[in-house]
Amino acid sequence: MRIRDKFKVSRWAGPAFLLCSVALIPWTAYLAFSLPSRQVSSHYNVAWVGFDVLLLVTLGATGFFALRRSRYLALTSASAATLLVVDAWFDVLTSPGRQVIESIILAVVIELPLAGICAWLSYQTEHLAERRFSVLPWRLNRSLHRRGRLGYATVTAGTPGKKSLITVAPASLAVSGASPQASSIVRRSE
Repeated sequence: MRIRDKFKVSRWAGPAFLLCSVALIPWTAYLAFSLPSRQVSSHYNVAWVGFDVLLLVTLGATGFFALRRSRYLALTSASAATLLVVDAWFDVLTSPGRQVIESIILAVVIELPLAGICAWLSYQTEHLAERRFSVLPWRLNRSLHRRGRLGYATVTAGTPGKKSLITVAPASLAVSGASPQASSIVRRSE
């Protein structure tokens, strides 16, 4: 099923973000030549604690959504992977001379492998969402059917070892972008 873009976001978002990335090239070159190699900051500790709190919340959300098998796992794990790579980068580059080795070890042993796991989780969640798409949670779908509030037909098919449950639900539950007259077909692998 193809979902239509009602707001035509892809028409402007793609070119706008490409333009932003091209505009960053001269800005990055300017910063490379104009910034001092050393800078003293009075809020250095607040910046790092704030960043680590953000990382803590993102990792906690990733764990929470993983336990709940939520579709938001892809978003939080991708965010956590990004933050972990940024954390490793700045830990290594901003450490004083005697702590650089510790920062490199921390990055190689903990931060970058965890970022890889988070990226893998995000990738796997996206593919899982493509295979297991449902309009209603399975329990709610079943309970509404038992109460007679949802008329739908169910067909079980598949090979031994992998069965698929195909549910045809009324058009009122259809995914946005589908025609109002059409019924939505929901497939869930067991």
